[in-house]
Amino acid sequence: MASFCACGMLVFLGLFLISFTPHCNGGNILVVPVDGSHWVNLKILLEELHARGHNLTVIRPSTSWYISEKSDLYTSITAEKDEDLEHFLEGPVEEWIRIQRGRASLLNSLKLVKNFLSVIFQLHSLWSEVINQILDDQNMVKRLASQYDLVLIDPAMPSGAVLAKYLKLPLVLYVRWIPRGEGHFVLAPSPLSYIPVPGSGLTDKMSFIQRIKNIFFYIFTLFQQKFLVGPVYDDMCDKYIEGGCDIISLLQEADIWLFRSDFVFEFPRPTMPNVVYIGGFQCKPAQPLPAELEEFVQSAGQHGVIIMTLGTYVNALPKEIANEIASVFAEMPQKVIWRHKGDRPSTLGNNTLLVDWMPQKDLLGHPQTKVFVAHGGTNGVQEAIYYGVPVLGIPLFFDQYDNLLRLQERGAAKIIQLVDVNGHSFEQGLKEVIHQESYRQNIQRLSRLHRDQPITPMEQAVFWVEYVMRHKGARHLRTEAYKMPWYSYYCLDVLFILLSVVTALLLSVLSIFRFLCCKRVRKIKAKQS
Repeated sequence: MASFCACGMLVFLGLFLISFTPHCNGGNILVVPVDGSHWVNLKILLEELHARGHNLTVIRPSTSWYISEKSDLYTSITAEKDEDLEHFLEGPVEEWIRIQRGRASLLNSLKLVKNFLSVIFQLHSLWSEVINQILDDQNMVKRLASQYDLVLIDPAMPSGAVLAKYLKLPLVLYVRWIPRGEGHFVLAPSPLSYIPVPGSGLTDKMSFIQRIKNIFFYIFTLFQQKFLVGPVYDDMCDKYIEGGCDIISLLQEADIWLFRSDFVFEFPRPTMPNVVYIGGFQCKPAQPLPAELEEFVQSAGQHGVIIMTLGTYVNALPKEIANEIASVFAEMPQKVIWRHKGDRPSTLGNNTLLVDWMPQKDLLGHPQTKVFVAHGGTNGVQEAIYYGVPVLGIPLFFDQYDNLLRLQERGAAKIIQLVDVNGHSFEQGLKEVIHQESYRQNIQRLSRLHRDQPITPMEQAVFWVEYVMRHKGARHLRTEAYKMPWYSYYCLDVLFILLSVVTALLLSVLSIFRFLCCKRVRKIKAKQS
């Protein structure tokens, strides 16, 4: 009898606790991603949202590189396209590397800028056409408007913002880059005196000449938005949004910015209440390596392991560079794991393992890993910080130099420019990062700072996505400053009126004094006469 009562009490207690467990009401989320490395990370966030009961739909082009049409994680809406995204950047990237390795000249610099702008324009045109196809299908639009609670987009290609506006749905940005460069510059006060513009290669401590350079780079971003990228989206806005719109204003209207950075990595700067920093959200404790890879890593003994990868866009360096790097690796006492999909270097040593793919995060989290040779993409830099592995950086394009510069300024990385990469410079850089203990100490300090948070970046990201769904937006966190004309934003109209009033008062006082003086002079003259 006592046993029966005890069981009954346990059942009652269980039901009581269950009744107070918060329910997870899954929402419907429409996702407009960007392919390549952007998608690799975004997918990790989608996996967490899916695990919490949310239904996901992903819009993708039919020729997508990484975004599969069929998935247990999401359903997909596919727009038919001809461009093969997997090979879309191969030619431009190879040309970019070739020009950088060539003789430094104004002509080569102009070629780099021209190629960069051409690729950017083509990518924006491609993704805008994908959304155009969706918006032109009225049956599709009606279904989307009634079915979804929120639109989640990567605004590096921001056509999804037009879709969200058209559907009148809350908008969350998974962001670091927008068409005008780094996202902060259109959202928060960004004094150019101490906030470096991406591409400038500057830090937050600038000389007078560097501040001039910073302003010129800022003007270039305005030019890029106004004359290159902006017209692509102006056409969309005119076609689908009543009264037209501006793509930057649509992004400024977003409810929450999930920002793929943090202030362990970024230079301090002003921000806004609807910016949530989720840098390193994709990181978690390293998992065991596959048996064969673990055996290779352990065979390095006390010397440890070097890992090298140049990201999703670069399968291999030019043959002469690859041979020089391979010859340096061959002379090192460490074992090397190198993601290299090109021709096998003729100087490759027995200590070097070439792979098509590597479990990068698990290798970075392995205690045997001594240095990370990397291109400086946002994902890799954040992972190096999380796992505390010093970096030897070889930046290639886009934001990579600026990312690595932030680590170098904190003593956690060393940069070798691509044009300077040869056997000697690579060997010197590699040995410096391995043998100077300060590099490891500094990156591990950054790792401790990054991990010391009340909740994880992933929990932050999921909370704020669900927050927007619960409250159907987050308008109270959003500034309306972007709607002000530039002269009102800087109070130039107020300054003009105040100066006008002060000037009028001064002139009035002067006029009165002049009148009184003249009257006195006339009286004196009258008496004398």
